[in-house]
Amino acid sequence: MQPMILSRAYFRRPTLRVARSLLGKYLVRASRSGMIAGRIIEVEAYVGPQDRASHASRGRTKRTEVMFGRPGVAYVYLIYGMYHCFNVVTERTGYPAAILVRAVEVDSKNTPALIDGPGRVCRYLEIDRSLNELDLTAGRSLWIEDRGERVAESRIAAFPRIGVDYAGAWAAKPWRLRLKTANSR
Repeated sequence: MQPMILSRAYFRRPTLRVARSLLGKYLVRASRSGMIAGRIIEVEAYVGPQDRASHASRGRTKRTEVMFGRPGVAYVYLIYGMYHCFNVVTERTGYPAAILVRAVEVDSKNTPALIDGPGRVCRYLEIDRSLNELDLTAGRSLWIEDRGERVAESRIAAFPRIGVDYAGAWAAKPWRLRLKTANSR
């Protein structure tokens, strides 16, 4: 199968469905260093204004405006003043929802290598705030592509989200999804 860049319609679906379907897809970066790609193996979903773990739960701000925008757009932010995190906006315009990419697998000398943690993913793929609000469906600089892999539901594990204890019951939602692979836990 010829790799296919995911369309806006792909991201205009319910966030949890998109999150599951992103597992096994490839995050691709065309940078000064050349083409870099990682197979997505872990994501974390943030769904709507009531989700207390979501940045959008505090309302529309300059930082979160992108989450209220078009699906298929990058939401890149900085945490701890030093680590970038990459998300893709989902659902409909006006409804704040996004999916954080937490881990990818890359081909390192023909051996799969795990890039685990959203900050490490961004560092490896050279993703920073300059890519915030980038249209991922246009196939320029950064995009997500389908290379034909189909992931059975039995290969997906669900866990509570990480680092959002302040969100109370919302932190316990099993909205962190990970592809079961030889290199993943």
